Amino acid sequence: MICLFTLLVVFNLFVSQCHGGCAEVDSLTEAVAGEGFLLGCISCKRREEVSARSTVDWHFKPLGEEEFRHIFHYDHPSAEILHEDFSDRLEWHGTKTRDIQIGAIYIHKVIFNDTGTYRCTINRTLFLRQYDQLVAVVKEVELNVVAVANREPTVVIAEIMMYVLIVVLQLWLVVVLVYCYKKISEEHEARDARKALKAHAELLESKDICDGVQLE
Repeated sequence: MICLFTLLVVFNLFVSQCHGGCAEVDSLTEAVAGEGFLLGCISCKRREEVSARSTVDWHFKPLGEEEFRHIFHYDHPSAEILHEDFSDRLEWHGTKTRDIQIGAIYIHKVIFNDTGTYRCTINRTLFLRQYDQLVAVVKEVELNVVAVANREPTVVIAEIMMYVLIVVLQLWLVVVLVYCYKKISEEHEARDARKALKAHAELLESKDICDGVQLE
């Protein structure tokens, strides 16, 4: 029982179950010049039983400027790049349905002038029974473009902890398997010993019977 429970625990630690829920997470904020970058924007719908239709708009305010520029608009299935600075460099990576919950866009070949504030606006219309309700969600991303990627200390620590956990779990699994093997071997040996004693006892009993018959 201990062995089975331990193996189940290890299996649950390594295998994650997939769920269809929506989780709102913040976008990354550092891009490397010359590479691609995903601008994240997630807005989970609170009323899953209600049908809805959404549109997404992205605006950009360069570093040191005051005004936002309208750079992208998505209304399923149509995507439009609205500013020449991003011509042929923006690609829709969000939800490809009428009800958009992920409004992410991908920037190809990031340049240093892409540094600044990006504003994502998801306009969602909920089709209720008696009326339509408009819900607007606004998220901003402060993007910094660098020449070489910087590894954050938290990422490094997380990777180290992950590798340490994997090694510890593997060692624990080996120890448990060895323990289970020994327990099973001991049980087999004990069973064989009991069988041998039982056979020996039966042999002695049959011999006594035979001796009694001869004496008569």
